[in-house]
Amino acid sequence: MFTNDERQAERTGKYGTPRLQYLQELVTEFQKATKEDLKERIVANLANFAYDPYNYSFLRQLNVLELFLDCITEPNEKLVEFGIGGICNSCIEPANAAVIMQSGGIPLVIQCLSSPVRNTVSYALGALYYLCNASTQEEILSPEVVRIIREYSAAETVNSSFSNMAKALLDKYVDH
Repeated sequence: MFTNDERQAERTGKYGTPRLQYLQELVTEFQKATKEDLKERIVANLANFAYDPYNYSFLRQLNVLELFLDCITEPNEKLVEFGIGGICNSCIEPANAAVIMQSGGIPLVIQCLSSPVRNTVSYALGALYYLCNASTQEEILSPEVVRIIREYSAAETVNSSFSNMAKALLDKYVDH
């Protein structure tokens, strides 16, 4: 369920931590963390906050979108998965998409298409669907990327979620 100021006040209570402060604490904790499993949990938590439009301005203010992009470059597949999940959850918002694009995020999202982790591929396909527009179409729909998307589209017996997302992307931007 999406949040608004009134619902947030009810959930936080009189002595609770305001959302911006809570998210700032998570970011700070991530920056100080030395253990990979702690980093993974924090990024997964932040990615869950990224689905709610109420949090979008906070995520931009705290540079969480850039943190997600940084996670995509890590060798840790869980950090990649949760980072691209956060990108996918938040990129439907045009201001978030702009930050992702201006931060060089499109090549990072595209590289996630070759991940061995199913969720990472699904999130990448979803993110590309929302990031594709007149200014990004040439980069996102390069022949190599379209080839990969077509392969996922044809793989419906192997993985229907890949296939459905890939078909939606092709239907909207390539085969229209």
